[in-house]
Amino acid sequence: QVQLVESGGGSVQAGGSLRVSCAASGGTFSRYTMGWFRQVPGKEREFVAAIKWNAGTTRYADSVKGRFTISTDNAKNTVYLQMNSLKPEDTAVYYCAARFGIILITWLEYDYWGQGTQVTVSS
Repeated sequence: QVQLVESGGGSVQAGGSLRVSCAASGGTFSRYTMGWFRQVPGKEREFVAAIKWNAGTTRYADSVKGRFTISTDNAKNTVYLQMNSLKPEDTAVYYCAARFGIILITWLEYDYWGQGTQVTVSS
């Protein structure tokens, strides 16, 4: 059974940086797409970034393009989201997700989810 465990959230001032991690286990992830989504109370879960594990192909939401970077560490079966130039509107619970196949940006298309990690950006 695929398991995803996020870590690395926290609080930072606007303009700062954070890196969140997602440790994956229980599957052969070379053919998976790994995604990061975020959610604030009362709003739908929002796509942030995704990476096709074996190809390294990436896709980003327009709101984070140029500021966030998604990457993988094959040896550690871990996906990272490096977040720079953070803004208060980036405040959310960040979720790691996995799906078998191509990159899609709708959260309903993802089969496996982590528990989420809070990121808070103060102005």
